[in-house]
Amino acid sequence: MSILDHYQSARHLTLQPGTLFEVGHTSVNGEDLLAYVNAPQNLRDMWQLATLHGEAEYLVYGDERWTYNRAAEDVAAVATWLQEQGIVPGDRVAIAMRNYPEWMLAHWAINAVGGVVVGMNAWWVADEMAYALNDSQPKLLIADDRRLAAFAAIAGDFPDIQVVSVREPESPVPATDWQSLLQSGASLPTVAIDPDSEACIFYTSGTTGRPKGAQLTHRSCVANIMNVGAMGRIYATAQTLHRGIEVSEPVAPPTVTALIATPLFHVTANNCIVQAGTVAGGKFILMYKWDPIEAMGLIQKEQVTTLSAVPMMTRELLAHPDREDFDLSSLTAMGGGGAAMQPDLVGKVAAETQKAKPTQGYGMTEVSGIITYIAGDLFLAFPESAGPVVPTLEARCVDHEGNVLGSGEIGEVCVRGTPVIKGYLNRPEATQETIVDGWLHTGDIGYIDDHGFIYLVDRAKDMILRGGENVYGAEVENAIFDHPAVLECVAFAVPDERLGEEVGAAIHLKEGALLDAAGLREHLASKLAAFKIPRYIWFLSEPLPRNANGKFLKRELKEVLDPASAD
Repeated sequence: MSILDHYQSARHLTLQPGTLFEVGHTSVNGEDLLAYVNAPQNLRDMWQLATLHGEAEYLVYGDERWTYNRAAEDVAAVATWLQEQGIVPGDRVAIAMRNYPEWMLAHWAINAVGGVVVGMNAWWVADEMAYALNDSQPKLLIADDRRLAAFAAIAGDFPDIQVVSVREPESPVPATDWQSLLQSGASLPTVAIDPDSEACIFYTSGTTGRPKGAQLTHRSCVANIMNVGAMGRIYATAQTLHRGIEVSEPVAPPTVTALIATPLFHVTANNCIVQAGTVAGGKFILMYKWDPIEAMGLIQKEQVTTLSAVPMMTRELLAHPDREDFDLSSLTAMGGGGAAMQPDLVGKVAAETQKAKPTQGYGMTEVSGIITYIAGDLFLAFPESAGPVVPTLEARCVDHEGNVLGSGEIGEVCVRGTPVIKGYLNRPEATQETIVDGWLHTGDIGYIDDHGFIYLVDRAKDMILRGGENVYGAEVENAIFDHPAVLECVAFAVPDERLGEEVGAAIHLKEGALLDAAGLREHLASKLAAFKIPRYIWFLSEPLPRNANGKFLKRELKEVLDPASAD
């Protein structure tokens, strides 16, 4: 039998009635949706299951280590403190920090009292932070040193937000120190939480130039955790069958030790790796920022089994000249999400490591995590595919008029199911445009084959995917247009070997105006996070080409502009 046959047998075995991952139906806002029969009701319930792992190691940051028992004590203490501050179900609490253990501890504590986590992009400058705070209206901000410095510049505009400082004894704004929250002997408060209430707001770039706050619910996050768990069992079972070993029940995958190299303010690391892995008793090694040498040292020291990264990071490790100086033999999986793994990289993972297999999750914030997942020998057999759809999502492709397309026909990928978000915060029109009759329009172009595997052929219009970070051209353009010398501009993706794509911008100045690349980048530094500032800038003497409707012809510009000629 082929690996595809074994995958299909494993899927049937894992999802059949009477198993942990039995799939049935549930009604959500009058819609009949696929759901796990045995799913917990909310993230508080999920966390309580995780605490049963006791003295197993949970979070590692440098020389600091948390067991599940220690984490349970900290989460209970912070949750109790939050309740004492008046945080009740539905209240929002913003988290602004890099990948510190406190990110996850705060996250579980906030959700445990029914609060809503507002994930703040740690790369945002003060103006971007101010926008999200105005949009989400949190009662409390938990922030580290650099994020406190950014908030200090705008604190006068938010006098009612209470602040908790993390790893910063000399906060530039009045704040309660995180350590003072950790009273011993606290018990996790008992709180009733509606499964369809908000659990998290993660910001995702929008075509208007300002990010949209995606409203993830407890139900959608739990569904994603269950999907990750189910797919893990399906692939473990399929690999076992493929080795010629017969099984009568699903095979549980080994407990992971994962290196977290991507930000926790995205669903890739937070929802798909740490949330899902926490319930399974995983151990998570947190990196402050990506560094290949540090990563290889951590893999060797902590015996990391799973690298949670964007493809660029996997590619850098495989190509690093010092790779042979480190023992990376513990790795069994390399991949992750946030960007599509190029087909050539799929084969390289298997060919250039001792036992690691390629893995990839295709997803988005709007489904609280993954839409598809593919791994191991199945990925090697179908390297150009994003993989099969997860159990509690339905998928279809539609044309520009909304007609459902058949197998192999290219159109927009749409999905429906319990992992789909509630909508966009304060954006009813955007919600109605994106979620139509219960179907989420992903903006991704692709097709579905006879096996139910999704293939992506293009991405959402105008999106630039830089090393796993979404950058929309409109946001970059708006910041460029704010410069008085600029008359016309367009921003677009420029292929980049290391990051997948870089930000490029073509600009036509006003007559007689003077501006160079250095001046423009200096202007943008106060308006955009560093990763959004164009690496490639072209100043064109002629007006930018337009179509009959007056729209700039981005695609034509991308085809004729040479990166070597950019500033």
